[in-house]
Amino acid sequence: MRQGLSQAQLALPELSDSYVSLIESGKRTPTPDVVRLLARKLGCSASYLSSGIDEATQDRLQTTLDRAESELRNGRAAEARDRFAELLADPALAALPEPARRVRWGHALALEASGALEEALREFAALGSALSPEYDTDEWIRVNVAAARCHREKGDLALSAAMAERAFAQVTARQGPWSDETVKLGATLVGVYLERGDLVSARQLTDRLVERAEATGSPAARMAAYWEAALVAKHQTDFDTAVTYGERALTLLGEVADLRDVSRLRGEYATLMLLARPQDAGRARDELERALHELTATGAPEIDIAWCLTELARAELAMGEARRAADRANEALKLLDDEPRPATAGALIALAEATLRLGRPEEAAATLDRAMTCLGQIGPSREAAQGWFRLAELLSDAGSPQQRADAYRRALACAGL
Repeated sequence: MRQGLSQAQLALPELSDSYVSLIESGKRTPTPDVVRLLARKLGCSASYLSSGIDEATQDRLQTTLDRAESELRNGRAAEARDRFAELLADPALAALPEPARRVRWGHALALEASGALEEALREFAALGSALSPEYDTDEWIRVNVAAARCHREKGDLALSAAMAERAFAQVTARQGPWSDETVKLGATLVGVYLERGDLVSARQLTDRLVERAEATGSPAARMAAYWEAALVAKHQTDFDTAVTYGERALTLLGEVADLRDVSRLRGEYATLMLLARPQDAGRARDELERALHELTATGAPEIDIAWCLTELARAELAMGEARRAADRANEALKLLDDEPRPATAGALIALAEATLRLGRPEEAAATLDRAMTCLGQIGPSREAAQGWFRLAELLSDAGSPQQRADAYRRALACAGL
């Protein structure tokens, strides 16, 4: 003993010296309370006594871990991925189970956020293999949600749906109320159904989620269920219902989400208002301005900020402010760098409509050509179909009949028709 204590001195009066001897020889595993008691007597931390890792090393690892998690939250995925990888290579981490779990989880999320989806899936699979759906239910659900999300991002909707359906069936087969994580798993499955155009399954599951979430009374569960119900109603063009559910979700956000999630949902709610109540475009614009300010203040990824700017351009168009709409769309395009993706196409279409209203048909036609090229490089999806439909409507004023017909055909093909 470094402190010069005998086993009897260390043990008494709370423990027996024979019990301390068994602990020292590795034949007994002390409870957390016993570890804390012994650490207090030995003048060290319980973590050091359990792991053998000195406090300075633990502090260094914790500082690096906190920084990596902060970088991930703030959208710096590449930096976070490298920092998590550095932690995984540190041999001291293996003796610290809780920090090690956080590092592995953070590394998997950083891989996903940086686009390394295959690597992320391998990490999530490894995390899931160490968990039990019976005893680590919520954590097991989170891993399955993340894996289903990765498959969805890869475009493999069938595998994403199959994974989420299996997990959802397994956790809902039990008696009793659903946890928040169970509702979130169901919400993930609704998202996959919407992406592949299965509105019937999406609506049926959403109704079930709302019923269960309201029964639990949990703000987090109700928020997730209401928001999915809003999205389903939106896809069914029932915009009034979509806004009603969106308002319910928004009132709960402050209780259950961080500011960035609040901002994203605020922006989504504003787009629903533009669809359902164009006469309230001013209110929608105010919500989007607030969302933009919050997203910028919290260091949100540029794609989120660009999306918000594009929606602001649409709100300005709804209010007849074509000049301001063009400025917003151009701001979005500066962030997107013309990379072929739905967000870029959306900003180009908003800019084309604004320049058309400003009486610059040649500039509008050139911008529409850029939008067509952008959409042509994107794979089929519901977002791409919506982009082609918006493009077709504008081409009636600024393009040829052949271009408009081609845009409609592309929209229908992206929608699977």
